Amino acid sequence: MTATGSPGNPNPNLSKPMLVHHFLRALARVNRAAPKQSHARRSRRIRCAAYASMAAAAGPGRRWSRVLLRRLRSSPSSHRRRISVRVARPPRIATASSRVETLRRLVPGGRSLGYCSLLEETADYVRWLDAQVQLMQSLVDFFSS
Repeated sequence: MTATGSPGNPNPNLSKPMLVHHFLRALARVNRAAPKQSHARRSRRIRCAAYASMAAAAGPGRRWSRVLLRRLRSSPSSHRRRISVRVARPPRIATASSRVETLRRLVPGGRSLGYCSLLEETADYVRWLDAQVQLMQSLVDFFSS
């Protein structure tokens, strides 16, 4: 029993089964779509399926999940490939503001968030990424044994 008088939930993470459900359905769709794909294309499709299932299981309550789903639904032809050219420059000491800007780029939809909202979204995004890694590791363990 919890302090409110209701029985405690033995599984506090109710969304994890939804992540498994969405991911397994997405993997089945990838396998049915084109069984003879190149390794790189198949890897890309599995990665997209993993991100889409994670965002769908998280629901629309978080900005990162909405942004991620919108990015995945947009047409691939509208995405341009970026060619990155690095210029050697002396190493610099990272300031707090540069770290926040790096975090804004890493979290989907984080560019327009305030500092506190960015930290909340980041914590939620990392929690879901951790659940995704655990799910994939469980699948690898299951299929390798």
